[in-house]
Amino acid sequence: MPYLEEIKTRLKAKDYKITPQRKVIIKTFADNMEKHLSAEDVYQIVKDTNPEIGLATVYRTLDILAELQILKKIDFGDGRYRYEFCNEDDHHHHHLICLKCERVFEFEDDLLESLEAIINKKSGFKIVDHQLKFYGYCSECQKSKE
Repeated sequence: MPYLEEIKTRLKAKDYKITPQRKVIIKTFADNMEKHLSAEDVYQIVKDTNPEIGLATVYRTLDILAELQILKKIDFGDGRYRYEFCNEDDHHHHHLICLKCERVFEFEDDLLESLEAIINKKSGFKIVDHQLKFYGYCSECQKSKE
């Protein structure tokens, strides 16, 4: 499982236990790297095989993992937070959000590097991160509209 040893180290450093429930939730993200899961999504995935995990446990675990910067908490404006693993390279991807099916796609090119350099040069402001979200319709939803 990617990052598991680093995640264990971060949890232990802040005196959090590595519970079976937390392992299952982390594994859920590792198994769904291409998705941006909400707490409800995680709960739906884990409840059949791990019925002892409640929705409150999922929420608490996600809050802890976001606090420790293991997961990034993202607001796509749909009333619920989504999560993805934090990576050093996260600064260089953006999100495409379909307004019909609500799927989220990642767009890897960083279109804002030159703008960041200009801002830094003119204002002395050092940008360490940004988020860019594009809202529209994915190719499948465009086909279904026709």
